[in-house]
Order: sequence, then structure tokens, then C-alpha cells
Amino acid sequence: MLSVTSAQLDAWLAAFFYPLARVLALLASSPVLNNVAVPRRVRLLIGLAVTVGLAPALPPLAAVAPGSGLGLTLLAQQVLIGLAMGFTLRIVFSAVDLAGELVGLQMGLSFAVFYDPQNAAQTAVVAEFLGLLAALVFLSANGHLMILAVLAQSFTLLPIGGDPFAAAGFATLARWGATLFSAGILLALPLIAALLITNIALGVLTRAAPTLNLFAVGFPVTLLVGFSVLLLSLSYMAPALQSLFERGLDQIGTVLGAGAPIRE
Repeated sequence: MLSVTSAQLDAWLAAFFYPLARVLALLASSPVLNNVAVPRRVRLLIGLAVTVGLAPALPPLAAVAPGSGLGLTLLAQQVLIGLAMGFTLRIVFSAVDLAGELVGLQMGLSFAVFYDPQNAAQTAVVAEFLGLLAALVFLSANGHLMILAVLAQSFTLLPIGGDPFAAAGFATLARWGATLFSAGILLALPLIAALLITNIALGVLTRAAPTLNLFAVGFPVTLLVGFSVLLLSLSYMAPALQSLFERGLDQIGTVLGAGAPIRE
């Protein structure tokens, strides 16, 4: 008769339960993969499939009861690591959204908003357009597969049951947050420069012809220039976004490396 001890059951559960917590936390926080258009059951099945593929390659874990205090601590640690990985890449997409907000503001389309179910808030149409473009570039560059590769490497940098996530990892993640502003401004800089020149030209024109209705002329001109420059810059946008995504994926490894304890 087959008999299973509690220690064996705890070992089996730990070998699957703790990697699943990290995988699901990453899927819940990373861009594209956590889109509301993807049902939760589908995301859960993806997490289960990824965990089943990763679990046999992981080093053996200590038999820790998932319901014990130590087990709950390990569970919280895995969730924290997964969220940190997803949030690191989320900053890249937030930079794209910031660029869209800046462009829409300069074009006079800041009032053209609609409800975004992904962020549960009002989003400018230009920001939504650039966000969709970034998602397409990310998928075309196999970014979703790169996330899974980084996830598999994370179990080597931060094995389950090891030391807790170091504070240096949080500091590295906070410094990476500055990319949200710098990268967003750099992406929007060509359109901001073109629209700035357009506004200066309109100001000179209004000064030369005071009777000219600036609101009747300026708004169509800024829209035309903004859409024209946006159309011309689309061919250069994909390489810039791909480079930004590569930086984000590399930064995940940097954050995990900083969060790993120093072993002498």
C-alpha cells in the first residue's frame, strides 16, 4: 500500500507552490501579460504551465510546511520578488505613457481622453496609441519570451529558501524609476521641439497681424504639425522602444543581483 508522509507532502508542495507564487506575481505585475483583456483563468493556466516547466530544473528545496510561519514568510518573499521584476519592466511602459501625455498636451489633445480599463482611469488618446504601439513592438521582439527567460534566471540569483531580498535591490529599483521621466521626455522630444517651433511661429504671426484669430488658426496648425511629425517619427520609434525594452530586461537582472545577499 502506498503511504505518503507529511514531510514528503510538504516537500512536494514546496517544490511547486513557492515557484508558482513568484510566477503568478510576475504575471500580475508585468506589462502586456497582465492585460485585462486576458481572462484570469488564462493567466492562471499560463502560470501553472510555466511553473510545471520550471519546477523540475530548480534545486531541491527544504521541506517547509506552506502553512507554517516560515512557509508564509517564504511565500511573501516569492511574491515580493515577482512584483519587483514586473514593476521594473512596468516603468518602461509608464515612460511611453508619459511621452504620450506630453505629446497630447503640446498638440492640444489633452482633453481628448477616454476610459482605459487597464489603468482604471482616463487616458489621453495619444498616450493610448503609443502604449498600443509599445505593446506590439514588445511582442514582435519576443519580449514575453525574454521575460520568461529572466524569470528562470531569477531562481538562480535568488533561490527559494535563501536569504531575504536585500535592501540594495529596493534602492536599485528606486533609482531605475528615474527612467520614467528621462526616457519619456526623450521619446517625446522630437514632437515637443516641432510643436514649440510651431507655437513660436504662431506667436510671431499673431504679433505681426493682431487681428488674426489665434484660436481659429493655431489649433488646426498644431494638430496638423503634431500628427505629421508623429507619422514621420513612427519609423524611428520602434528601434528606440526596442532599446528601451532591452534596458528594462537588463535592469531586472540588476535589481535581482542587487537584492541577492552577498556571499563570502
